Amino acid sequence: MEDNSFKKRMGYLIFAIIIDAASNALMIDSNVGSAVWMASGVNISHLINVSYGTTLFVYAVLVTIANQILIGKFDGHIFISNLLFSLPFSYLVGFFSNLYLPLQLNHLNIVFRIVLDVLGLIGVSVGTSIYQRCNLIQHPNDELAYLLRFKYLHGSAGWGQLLSYTPPVTIMVICFVTTGKLLSVGIGTLLAVFIQGIIIGIADKIVVPSLKHHYAL
Repeated sequence: MEDNSFKKRMGYLIFAIIIDAASNALMIDSNVGSAVWMASGVNISHLINVSYGTTLFVYAVLVTIANQILIGKFDGHIFISNLLFSLPFSYLVGFFSNLYLPLQLNHLNIVFRIVLDVLGLIGVSVGTSIYQRCNLIQHPNDELAYLLRFKYLHGSAGWGQLLSYTPPVTIMVICFVTTGKLLSVGIGTLLAVFIQGIIIGIADKIVVPSLKHHYAL
């Protein structure tokens, strides 16, 4: 039996957003490598001296436009939902990051920090898997991977996620060439590049498996 009713999908969506935000914050606070888009945002914000929140929102707008190009026509629902997701999500990540501050995660033993970072990556992947299958509203970055996955890559979550990282990785390379350093990049970032899509694909099958994709491209 598929959990396809609007009420259930909305409940799963809220649950997934909270998991995703809390997990992203865990990766940030453990300080051994943020998720790819987050790390890229940190570097470009320092390079151009613009606030992190503003950088992420501009990212969201640009990726939202790119998504419309990939779709091949203007889709008002996807356009508006991408932007609606990105603004509150950024603040929710900040909320959880501040919540973790008293724990001083970045001062823990490096082994524990790596474990927390990997758990954060798994949480981000699971959250992404759930709200992609809800297909009500999602972050434009994940929408990009979703479109690539189902429209061009025969449903491959791994290749879809990997290809969607081309813009942020390119920006990080430019930042490194310009400044000679990279911020918020570490083990977690490398793991995200190569295995986040795979984890999403696995989560599709084992985490709330009755919740099915509702893509229509």
